[in-house]
Amino acid sequence: MRITTVGLDADDTLWHNETIFRLTQDRLRDLLADYATHEVTTARLAEIEKRNLRLYGYGVKGFTLSMVETAMELTAGEPPGRLIADILAAGREMLSEPVEPLPGVDNALAELSDAGYRLVLITKGDLLHQEQKLAASGLGDLFAAVEIVSEKDASTYARVFDRYGTGAAEAVMAGNSMRSDILPALEAGGWGAHIPYPITWAHELAEAPVDHPRFAELATISELPGWVRGLA
Repeated sequence: MRITTVGLDADDTLWHNETIFRLTQDRLRDLLADYATHEVTTARLAEIEKRNLRLYGYGVKGFTLSMVETAMELTAGEPPGRLIADILAAGREMLSEPVEPLPGVDNALAELSDAGYRLVLITKGDLLHQEQKLAASGLGDLFAAVEIVSEKDASTYARVFDRYGTGAAEAVMAGNSMRSDILPALEAGGWGAHIPYPITWAHELAEAPVDHPRFAELATISELPGWVRGLA
């Protein structure tokens, strides 16, 4: 088996993301403590986020709008002006969070690139913010191509690996999300390497295809170059 292309997810695969979202959710729960319990706020936010995905897509900006909508619902449409200002401030702070690659990322990507594999960043989210994070990470020069997409499904991977590689059959997709990074890549005919992150957004959870011949569970991204080489 020849592998020519390695696709990599960005958020929670190359750098922290969900941790920042969780901390901001904690902040929202505290801001709304006079109107609802933490459990009610969490459940309502999750419901509104899911409902809004098709309208706002993924990323901090859509999440901020969902937090505002949550505050509107839980205050019966009459939130104090300061509350909305605090929520907007929390969103702005998320956009300005520093970006630092996760342990082992720099070396793993450099090793794959030096070995001749074509690296393609495939990520969801806001175009501007994801471009900013990639630039701030210092990893941009290692990628042959960058695809920021509205959704990751089998057709997305087939298209990206045809465009930048030699087709899905000769491509690996590595990431932390079973739902978005692994299952659709396998469906497209590619290989999938799941690299877990300590916490996962509920929307990205799915059962692992443990018996699938093209699937692997890796402990860290540092194992990725060796696993890819082993496919040959």
